[in-house]
Amino acid sequence: MLISDYYVLLRVPISIDRFDEEPADVLDLQEGTQPYRILQFLAKNSEQAFTQTEIHEATSIKRGSVGAVLSRLEDRGLVRHRGRHWAVAEDDRLASYAAQANADSASTTDDYYGDEE
Repeated sequence: MLISDYYVLLRVPISIDRFDEEPADVLDLQEGTQPYRILQFLAKNSEQAFTQTEIHEATSIKRGSVGAVLSRLEDRGLVRHRGRHWAVAEDDRLASYAAQANADSASTTDDYYGDEE
């Protein structure tokens, strides 16, 4: 499965063959969902670990939902935690995703495009 397929499962009809072949435990990481937003935040900040409160404040996801989402992401090996802090998992798929996310955010800064004169 490609990274884009893994992280963004579109809500469109799929073939019955794909339906039968797709693992049952795939987490819905469609853009805009809570798991997607948390994973995106952690991937963009892959050099840091955050508390659930910090993740709540950064993503505007209800405080009570953050813990449940993090647990589901951890069950799938997408995030890790130590004590009260959570971080994106050390995984080649996620490293690639984090690099792309960081590149996308860097491309919108003035430093990337240079001064406009």
